[in-house]
Amino acid sequence: MNNQAVESEMSSYVGKLLRDHFGKGPSSVYVTLKGSMFSIHLREFLAPMERVLLKQERGSKVEESRDILMEEILPEMKAMIRIQCGVPVQEIFYDWSLENRSGIIIGTVDVQQKDTVYEDYDHRNAIHEEIATISRIAERQPDRIDSFYMNDRTLVVIRSGILVRIEQELIKEGYIEQLKLTKRKLEKGLLHQRDFKQWLGQSIEDIYVDWDFESDRSYIVFITTKN
Repeated sequence: MNNQAVESEMSSYVGKLLRDHFGKGPSSVYVTLKGSMFSIHLREFLAPMERVLLKQERGSKVEESRDILMEEILPEMKAMIRIQCGVPVQEIFYDWSLENRSGIIIGTVDVQQKDTVYEDYDHRNAIHEEIATISRIAERQPDRIDSFYMNDRTLVVIRSGILVRIEQELIKEGYIEQLKLTKRKLEKGLLHQRDFKQWLGQSIEDIYVDWDFESDRSYIVFITTKN
């Protein structure tokens, strides 16, 4: 299958999988395959019970329950994307924007198959400097920052070597969920405070963050508004 056919197949499968497990699927599932990564942008994805919890200002409970469900379905998602779509998935990461009823799923593909080319783009260095500043506030200066556009509205930033010693110890002790929820709130708050619009040239619709604690790596995804 060509990329467009694979993206369409993945969109259909992921939408059904989420609907089967969450009771309500997203209204749209937009898939992009590029190099050694793929992104899946979900829109209008909020179950009725989750809406009630958000009204009660219990968003953390929604995030916790979603994390539990996602950990259950990720093995199935990886296996079926590999079998049905022919995409050799390695790892999958995700995050939500509950206030916008949206979400992102990003995945890495077997690097022996394809390599992501980190193409240059306008203001790349300035964006990396902003990301480094935020990282120093939240934890420490990353050892490395890479970034690239998946499509004209989706910028992925990859930070390597960001965990501080106490975070590494918390992970060893099994406090992964608590650490993720805390870091998610802290870093997304810091990201939204910075003026990335001046560098991206477009307003920001959503910002997502997730971590690969085992590899000491973080993924930040910016979704910009349509021109």
